[in-house]
Amino acid sequence: MASEEEGLPGAVKRPQPKYLQIIDSLRENIEGGRYRNGARLPSEAELMRRFGVSRMTVVKAMQHLQQEGVLVRRAGSGTYASEAGPHQKPVFGLIIPDLGRTEIFEPICQGMAASPNASGHSLSWGHSAGGESKEDEAEHLCEQYIAQRVSGVFFAPVEFGARREQVNRRVLKSLRTARIPVVLLDRCVLEYPARSDYDIVGLDNRRAGYVMTDHLIRQGAQRVAFFAVEGSAETVDDRIVGYREALYAAGMPLDPEMILRADPADAATLSTRIAAKKIDALLCANDLTAAHVMRTLLGLGLRIPSDIRVAGIDDVRYAELLPVPLTTLHQPCRDIGATAIATMLDRISNPHLPARSVLLNGSLVVRESCGAKKL
Repeated sequence: MASEEEGLPGAVKRPQPKYLQIIDSLRENIEGGRYRNGARLPSEAELMRRFGVSRMTVVKAMQHLQQEGVLVRRAGSGTYASEAGPHQKPVFGLIIPDLGRTEIFEPICQGMAASPNASGHSLSWGHSAGGESKEDEAEHLCEQYIAQRVSGVFFAPVEFGARREQVNRRVLKSLRTARIPVVLLDRCVLEYPARSDYDIVGLDNRRAGYVMTDHLIRQGAQRVAFFAVEGSAETVDDRIVGYREALYAAGMPLDPEMILRADPADAATLSTRIAAKKIDALLCANDLTAAHVMRTLLGLGLRIPSDIRVAGIDDVRYAELLPVPLTTLHQPCRDIGATAIATMLDRISNPHLPARSVLLNGSLVVRESCGAKKL
């Protein structure tokens, strides 16, 4: 399994960035005793000449070592090896490219920080350049955490984007080479039935798809379709499995054309498919997709839920503020975060344990969009 994580065939190994070379050199000299605690280190100008780099590159390396507690910088005096030595408090890095772009990962991180198991540890959010792609952000954060020698990394694999598979594999290969434990958040990096050899903590997406489909059927829906955008993560495929299982359990036909993958703003496609298939309920892959679908349906003059029922998954903050409050499945984000910390500590204590999938249950949240009264 490991070979699937270690890049694509024929991939060219990239040279180590210059700032990492500076970090490795200074750390080796400090730990080796050349620069003892409190000793003055070479000036920025000297390091620029030695490594043939710009001042910005030297400053970047120094900032990393300063964050680790390996060195201290004194204005007007210079840079010195820390008298106390490096900080001993274990640090876990976060590589979550969707942080700030979706609502799910912020409460997951809050759950990590609030977990009693996190006592004695700290979380590093890293530093990324504004405006860079999710793929570039993931690789830059990976380089930072390797340079900092963090104790472990929580990684939410990149979804969407043409380079996502290559980037996800490069990140994991780099962390494996650096012997840094990894816990995946929300999803695997490989498509089912393949399975990476990393622990995964997230929502039980198969059950989520089943619960939401079953609820729509119980409200009287006869033609339930599933809607997702193209290029979605493996989690959406798991939700589709649950959707199909609920249809089967209800004795309803399994029609592949009832699984719609399209732009939720494409009114023509949505209208045509709904009419052709006589769809009376749409389970959307997540609340964000449901919000866009709802806007399109209302723009077409359809009434929700009397003409068509709509449901989502996640229970983001704005779900109850949509034009028609959204029925959805609440994702226990803070519990996922706390469980991720516990899983990481188990992995560090028992590195030879088999890879585990720790999947938490969500809870149904009934609002007006499904046509039922609130529970």
